[in-house]
Amino acid sequence: DAACASSLYAIKLACEELISGRADAVLTGGASRPSSQFTQMGFSQLRALSKSGVCRPFDKRADGLLVGEGAGMFMLKRLDDAIASNDKIYGIIRGIGLSNDVGGSLLAPDKEGQVRAMRAAYAQAHWSPADIQLIECHGTGTPKGDAVEVSSIKEILQGTDSKECVIGSVKSNVGHLLTGAGAAGLMKLVFALKNKQLPPTAGYEIPDEKLELEKSPIKILQKPKDWEPAKVGEPR
Repeated sequence: DAACASSLYAIKLACEELISGRADAVLTGGASRPSSQFTQMGFSQLRALSKSGVCRPFDKRADGLLVGEGAGMFMLKRLDDAIASNDKIYGIIRGIGLSNDVGGSLLAPDKEGQVRAMRAAYAQAHWSPADIQLIECHGTGTPKGDAVEVSSIKEILQGTDSKECVIGSVKSNVGHLLTGAGAAGLMKLVFALKNKQLPPTAGYEIPDEKLELEKSPIKILQKPKDWEPAKVGEPR
């Protein structure tokens, strides 16, 4: 049980099965259909639910999360096998980083753990953070949690020649799917690749000045934007 990262953990385990040769194709992802009584009472006691009834990640008016329901499943194969089978390929997983933030809590994650996970993923993929054009965030709409996540991304980009890195959160569209949250975020990212568009974040209208985004390459979109490779011949 990796809580909100459960479906991403499942994807990592699926990749390990493929890499080891124990499986040739794996269905993986996550689903979430929790008891409304459990989620509404639990998050109310934590004071994490949005009082306005709108999830606005990174917006100045952000006041909490909304719980969603849903599922996201992916068919994974080794790239060579998918090409040989003439499968439709939506994206390629190059690396996965996992960590435990040790000193964090449910509503106040610790930056150190997030940074460690991202650096591990980029190292495995042989990517520089400067190459990244889009980051799908956890972005729950809770001001404290979102601020920590932005701070983590800033640290990853610090000292690089990154020109622009768009961030966003699918929770602004479908709410927080809890155990299925990672699958929802990955599905959004896959469709962004398919449609060659950098997606906007719903409800984002007033930047939160406390995040100081203007001092970083981080951008949050209000409208879709064509997604082209940073350089000709490079992947998006």
